[in-house]
Amino acid sequence: MRIDGNAGAQALPEGSRSNSAVPASGDTRPAATSTPGEDQAQLSGAHGQVQALTAQALQLPEVRQEKVNALRQVVQSGNYQPDAGQTADALFMHLLVEPAA
Repeated sequence: MRIDGNAGAQALPEGSRSNSAVPASGDTRPAATSTPGEDQAQLSGAHGQVQALTAQALQLPEVRQEKVNALRQVVQSGNYQPDAGQTADALFMHLLVEPAA
């Protein structure tokens, strides 16, 4: 069996050809010129936003030290009495959000 990839292809008359394409979306901005078969990519400004947010997140402390110190004092003094129901609920919710691998 032989398949001809050119079958059915028709050449356009010279007057019908155009070097500037108008996208179907109606966007009339000038199209970037490219060589046929050349790949193109357009990047949004989101990368800069992600970098800025990442920098902000890295400035935050990883551990809320004041809460850790307060809990450590309560535990060391023997006054820490966690509620069993709240502990079970928290464990259950953790398993729902982050299932075991």
